[in-house]
Parts: sequence; C-alpha cells; structure tokens
Amino acid sequence: MSFTSKLLAAAAAVTFALPALADGMMINDAYARTAMKGAKSGAAFMQIMNHTDSDDRLIGASSEIAKKVELHTHKDMGDGVMKMMHVKEGFAIPAGGMHALARGGDHVMFMGLTQDMIAGESVEVTLMFEKAGEIVVQIPVDLERRDHGGMDHGTMGHSKSE
Repeated sequence: MSFTSKLLAAAAAVTFALPALADGMMINDAYARTAMKGAKSGAAFMQIMNHTDSDDRLIGASSEIAKKVELHTHKDMGDGVMKMMHVKEGFAIPAGGMHALARGGDHVMFMGLTQDMIAGESVEVTLMFEKAGEIVVQIPVDLERRDHGGMDHGTMGHSKSE
C-alpha cells in the first residue's frame, strides 16, 4: 500500500470515528472487527449516549455485511466459562446516560459475514431504537484494537438463545 493510500485510509478512519448524533442519541468511539481474515462472524462496539429526557432502548441492528445481525452479551456460566447470548429485549439507554457496547460484554454481532472486514474501511450499520427510531452509522473497521477484555468472536460458537 502506498503512502498516499495509507494516508487516505487513516483520514477515512478518523472521519468515520467521529461521533454520530441523531434524535438525541450519540454514537461515539465505534469500531468493528473480526478475529481473522475469512472469519464468518464479527462484532461492533461503541458508546451510545442518550442526550434526551426519556429512557430509550437499542432493540436491534442490521447491516448488509452479514446474513444475520443480533444484539449479544456474555453470561458467566461459572468455572471461568462465558457464553455468548442473543439479547432479544435489547439494551436500555437511560435518559441523560450512556451504555457501552464493549468487548467481553454487550455488542452488535454480525453472523454469516457476506464479505471480509478490511482495516481502514467502514461498515454501514442501522441501529434501531425503541423511541429514537433508526440511526444509520458508518463504523470503521479496526482489526488491531485490543481494549475491553477480548473474547475471540471468530472461534466462539453462536448458538440460539436458550
């Protein structure tokens, strides 16, 4: 990759990483990743801030990058075993508050990826809120970031909720 291409990719990543604000909901510090090239699943992480006077709830997400997109969390099953689970009711975003979607915790899960996630590019994701409605965000792909714990989404089984 030439210096100019790297510079343009870095500029695009910074631009897409800027906060998105719509209907009082602000999406900040978002990024998406897979565990490895060719992975069948990936995830997106972000901070969702509610700048309204009413509680809201993230109830779903969609993206053309995957056959299926769900809201997931991790549950401690004991003895150091964590299980990833679909959260049908979504995630509460309190009025004037924030909810973090972070590695090792709540996140947007992409299953059955239709294309590779490429570092420096972005993924278009529609977040669906109970009150704020749909918000389309461009989430930069960052395959190097290692914050917030780090479960390997590429090798973890994603079974249906029980």
